[in-house]
Amino acid sequence: MSFDRTLLQRSALEVVPLLLGAVLTRGGVSLRVTEVEAYLGAVDPGSHAFRGLTPRTAPMFGPAGHVYAYFSYGMHVCANVVCGPEGEASALLLRGGEIVDGLPVARMRRPTSRKDSDLAQGPARLTKALGITLLDSGADLAAEPFELTLSGGAATFLTGPRTGVSGAGGGTEFPWRFWLPGEASVSTYRKSAAPHRAR
Repeated sequence: MSFDRTLLQRSALEVVPLLLGAVLTRGGVSLRVTEVEAYLGAVDPGSHAFRGLTPRTAPMFGPAGHVYAYFSYGMHVCANVVCGPEGEASALLLRGGEIVDGLPVARMRRPTSRKDSDLAQGPARLTKALGITLLDSGADLAAEPFELTLSGGAATFLTGPRTGVSGAGGGTEFPWRFWLPGEASVSTYRKSAAPHRAR
């Protein structure tokens, strides 16, 4: 079932309740999103899009409902759901999720996980469990191989500083990490060890 794209054509901060609890499917694995981080482009010094449009960040500028994927530390792929009006960079980083279908496939992709709650705990683990690669950047979440079913709006969620973001985009001034309470798949909060720009 396709999602209503107009619901994502708002700031990432407004879309958070719809993405927490949403189910994302790719490559035979489905997960329920339990943790996200918001990044708001030109007004957000922690965002990849803070300095404007580049070939890498082009998917982040829209249209809504597409994937923005990138390499983190040159090692791991991380994925975002693009939000907002086209032309305004706004996205939600997928930080954590609970596998709800396709556990055998997710376990095969993440053989180092000690328990199922670890399979998609953290953005790099999440993309690996779903089989998301850099080639998926720009892909439409309403088309194969993806399927996104938005939640009805998370009734309760917590918020705090984004993890691993330092400098002007980090700390309590940007409490743009959001998660569902009591979920084992939510990643552990980690302060940035060295200055760098995030999503």
